[in-house]
Amino acid sequence: MKKIIFILSTIVFGITLNSCNSDSASKNYPYNVRMTDAPGPYDAVNIDLQTVEVTGTNEETVTLNTTAGIYNLLDFSNGLSTLIATSTLTDSNVGQIRLVLGSNNTVVVGGVSYPLSTPSAEQSGLKLLVNQTLQADIQNEILIDFDANSSVIQTGNGTYKLKPVLRTIVTAISGNINGSITPIGITAIVTATSTTNVVYSSNVNEFGQFQISGLPPGTYTFTVTPLLPTLPVTKLNVVVLVGATTSLGIIPLL
Repeated sequence: MKKIIFILSTIVFGITLNSCNSDSASKNYPYNVRMTDAPGPYDAVNIDLQTVEVTGTNEETVTLNTTAGIYNLLDFSNGLSTLIATSTLTDSNVGQIRLVLGSNNTVVVGGVSYPLSTPSAEQSGLKLLVNQTLQADIQNEILIDFDANSSVIQTGNGTYKLKPVLRTIVTAISGNINGSITPIGITAIVTATSTTNVVYSSNVNEFGQFQISGLPPGTYTFTVTPLLPTLPVTKLNVVVLVGATTSLGIIPLL
């Protein structure tokens, strides 16, 4: 009798264990990768996106369904973004994202187009450490902030190199600051400095608008720094909330 009970218990335990494993293995994690940019002093910064890959904590690399093509980074600034890749993952963690670029990258300055050298991006890709935990059966998303202003370097007369400055933003756990300056047409940098002295920056575009995205919730000191002789303007105690955009309205520069 004891032997029969033991066998039945073993069968029940095995069925329960297999059921748990099956439930765990059947979980899906829909995943989107979007791209945005901070404005820069160029007519266009065109990158030749080929593929987007993610690597999970299990070291397995998955190539996402990528919308390959030429993207002008300056089309996606001040809160605008574009979907570049999507897939459904089976790993609940994303450790790394890799962008692979082709050779048709250019920067347009003063109406003239110049080749943009990107040797590392063509061979090993642009690698970003993420360490993002996903939730099952809902749309997970990450935003790649591609700072064109800091990423394009002039190496000589008419020669340019792409040295990418990238930042990943988990939009579900961050907020934004936006606004505009007057008069329009002044070149200026905007910065948000946290209480722990972490600085986030962007640029004012040709219409006087700005947005700093992907800020952890908290209180910031916000500064607009235009070119001299125009003086900087600082706003204290700017509060950023998760999933919200804090608008500073129109900031006059003297």
